[in-house]
Amino acid sequence: MNRILLFTGLSLLTVSLAGCGTEQAQPSEPVCLSDVQIGAVMAEAEDVLSRMNFAIDKADIEHGYIRTQPLTGAQAFEIWRKDNVGQFNTAEANLQTVRRTVEINIGRRDGRVCADCVVTVERMSLPERGAAGASQTSMLFTRSSTSLQHLELNPSQQASMTWIELGRDSRLEAEILGRLKARL
Repeated sequence: MNRILLFTGLSLLTVSLAGCGTEQAQPSEPVCLSDVQIGAVMAEAEDVLSRMNFAIDKADIEHGYIRTQPLTGAQAFEIWRKDNVGQFNTAEANLQTVRRTVEINIGRRDGRVCADCVVTVERMSLPERGAAGASQTSMLFTRSSTSLQHLELNPSQQASMTWIELGRDSRLEAEILGRLKARL
């Protein structure tokens, strides 16, 4: 009985935090600084992203460009992770599998070095499998048991799995640029 009450309470809390709509993506303002070199901004940006658990996929100092590998959103119990900014993003990452990719462009504008940040959010989409009854719901996507869930895709599921682009994460963009500005 206590497990049912706990599950119901956590479900209601998660739904209330998630809300019914999505956040609007407002482009973040670029960070522009005087008396810094592009190489120094690149190094600090890479360090900021690494401290936020993003793995650098490409760093091109000649073009002032950094791109990360996609990072799956942190769960509520992963308090050391900093890739979910705000209640909506935290709830979304707990309700579905989302991942974020960061791109930073650094260049000169009006005699200053400016950094722009774009964070793209994607949600995993798995093909549906029918369940003959309530006892088979734990196996809709995997061969999990009711007590232990894990994601194991068969070849046909893996072939039809896709990532749906949800737009930009302006809060994470602002957080990354704020950390970068504070370090410079």
